[in-house]
Amino acid sequence: MTDGAQLSSGVSVRRCATASVTVNHRESDRYDELGGIALVELRLRETFAGEMDGESDVRALQVVRSDRSVNQVSLQTFRGSLHGRRGSFLLQGSGTVNDGKISARWTVVPASGEGELSCLRGEGGFEGEFGRGSAATLEYWFD
Repeated sequence: MTDGAQLSSGVSVRRCATASVTVNHRESDRYDELGGIALVELRLRETFAGEMDGESDVRALQVVRSDRSVNQVSLQTFRGSLHGRRGSFLLQGSGTVNDGKISARWTVVPASGEGELSCLRGEGGFEGEFGRGSAATLEYWFD
């Protein structure tokens, strides 16, 4: 079985999806500062192309240092398809930006899947150029 269904033993099959992610819209607001470190709220609109195919709205909170390195946490809503299954789900992430390169990990928020993606679980991440696009992976299964 390769569609993320359960085997007869009740064990979920894990699959891996990949996608290229393009940032279509970006807004940020500095909302506080502490000792030269800025606290920033970031809003992104992204397009996923590949085995994850769709759009995502991202909200992130960032700690931005004077050397422009960043730590961030995020929540995002993905709407589209995952290996052809249509629906939506939430991703919770954390990552860093150093020298313009972003690296992050994310997990599917339990019980957030809708449509053909209900009962979705998973984890993965992405790497790329901050604000310009990245390569994403999601290892997933269904409960």
